[in-house]
Amino acid sequence: MYEFVKKVIAPVGAAAILAALFYPLCVENGQCDYLKLWIFMGIPFGIHRMFLWIIPKGFDIGGTVGMFVFNLLVGGVIGGFVLAWRLLMAVCYLVKTVIAEISRIVRAKAM
Repeated sequence: MYEFVKKVIAPVGAAAILAALFYPLCVENGQCDYLKLWIFMGIPFGIHRMFLWIIPKGFDIGGTVGMFVFNLLVGGVIGGFVLAWRLLMAVCYLVKTVIAEISRIVRAKAM
């Protein structure tokens, strides 16, 4: 049960909460910008996976803020791929679990 919660419920729940949280920020004129939503949802998943942070040195405040936003953008793109991978693995684990349960039930009825 713990593995199911860790591999299926947690990633899907996190994605749902992040989508509900960031969706209002991505709606313009009644249309959702899904690329922006994907990047926003990926920031928590990818910001700690970045191997290189660009540290602004010798910039004014505008350059420093711009480099910080660029770091968040790169982290969001990396995290978007990580989030998609985790959701794909959640679907695979769910299918594997359902097939295992069905085969267990069929074996129990055959006895």
